[in-house]
Amino acid sequence: MDERRMCKRAGKDGVGPMGWTLGHKPKDAASEAQAQGESPPGQHPRREPQASGAPPVVGNKPERRLKWHSMIDKVYAMPNLQRAWDRVRENGGSAGVDGMSVGKFAEQAAKHLQCLQEDLCEKRYRPKPVRRVYLPKPGGGRRPLGIPTVRDRVVQTALLQVLEPLFERKFSKRSHGFRPERGCATALCEVDQAVRYGYGWVVDADIQSFFDTVDHEKLLDALNEEVADGRVLLMIRQILAAGVIEPLAVGMEPTEVGTPQGGPLSPLLANIYLHRFDQRMVEARHGLVRYADDFVIFARSESEAASALELARSVLEGELGLRLHPEKTRVVSVACGFDFLGFHYYRDPTTGALRKEVRAKSVRSFREAIRLRTPRLKTKRRVKARHVTPTRLDNNERVGVIIERLNAFLGGWHWYFKMLWSAYPQTPFRDLDGYVRARLRHAITGRVGSGWWNVRLNNAVLAGLGLRSLDSLHQGYLRGQLATPARKG
Repeated sequence: MDERRMCKRAGKDGVGPMGWTLGHKPKDAASEAQAQGESPPGQHPRREPQASGAPPVVGNKPERRLKWHSMIDKVYAMPNLQRAWDRVRENGGSAGVDGMSVGKFAEQAAKHLQCLQEDLCEKRYRPKPVRRVYLPKPGGGRRPLGIPTVRDRVVQTALLQVLEPLFERKFSKRSHGFRPERGCATALCEVDQAVRYGYGWVVDADIQSFFDTVDHEKLLDALNEEVADGRVLLMIRQILAAGVIEPLAVGMEPTEVGTPQGGPLSPLLANIYLHRFDQRMVEARHGLVRYADDFVIFARSESEAASALELARSVLEGELGLRLHPEKTRVVSVACGFDFLGFHYYRDPTTGALRKEVRAKSVRSFREAIRLRTPRLKTKRRVKARHVTPTRLDNNERVGVIIERLNAFLGGWHWYFKMLWSAYPQTPFRDLDGYVRARLRHAITGRVGSGWWNVRLNNAVLAGLGLRSLDSLHQGYLRGQLATPARKG
């Protein structure tokens, strides 16, 4: 095939953030169209011609009937594959079932991408099974994670780059997970506004094993509403049905339902699958805030919240084949408290003030992360007090590495949880700081409890070694002295 046809220049397409108000509709059709990024009724948007290597630019006409029939050439266009590989390389990660790491792929990236393009173009590409690993949950149990091969991750990212602009125009503003210009911060901002605005009741819900129970046919039907390219749909079907290989297993286990959590394409597929749920809740004027498979619904009264839960159960279980967790789904008042994205919202019974604290599960995760970063000294010899001096500690490479890792974690953790409504606004993290220092003293001396190590390694000495504290970070944030931490991408 002519290389010039396969590798045409790429373009970009994106959307910006969109605000919304619970329980209120735009005043007219024109404002509704503008809120959704669409053209007002009666106006016909222009459609610019696109190169085959670029993501499709979607028309702005409301209720667009046109489907995209030819998209596979945009997927395997070399500029698109190159951008996909750049993202995979930046994200890193483990090797899949073929054992090829990101580093090994990078050694001959040009050759691998050329072979991949040829396989896609000649319809020879077949995704391999994902490698299943299990991550421990803070509250107990294990979370399954599927790791595709590096080659398959490039293909999934290439698909994502073509499909995401197409579906972004139709996604609801109530959806925040894994979307451009959206995330936990925008979802929590909506929750903050709803609580402060006076919504006193919440549907606190949990979809049980969402990624393991997605119906493939329903998902492909949702994709087919916008995409009519049979090769793209077939490729996604093959990715969904590629199977998994369990640890220590000999053979491959088929995947007749579900989408492996861990692939680059899975978050977009999740949003596509749950778009019908978003639509139904918005049509009923319920105050939904959703981040991937985690959501809350706000209401003015208990009866309104119960009605919202009934509709949510009807859509999720009756239409989408999912299941709400019977023990984690409830209607609760804001005063009694609810959890969302790591925070616990409630009303202080003493003062009546609204509070937003770090939830208990997130605190347990924090303590576990600190424990893993402060391993005990491996030697069995008892460390003597005279050996623990600032000069020796300054020159101790092991201690320096531990403090460096602690500081990196503390900086990112604080930036996420900085927006608290605490009863102690100046020192909301003091107890957690105490735990960090105790663990560092244990890592240096191998000792716990009270003793000389608390005097030799007091707070000032640890700060002199470079250890940051959450309280000092929070003081800097309140004074406006902290900059946003650097993130991938």
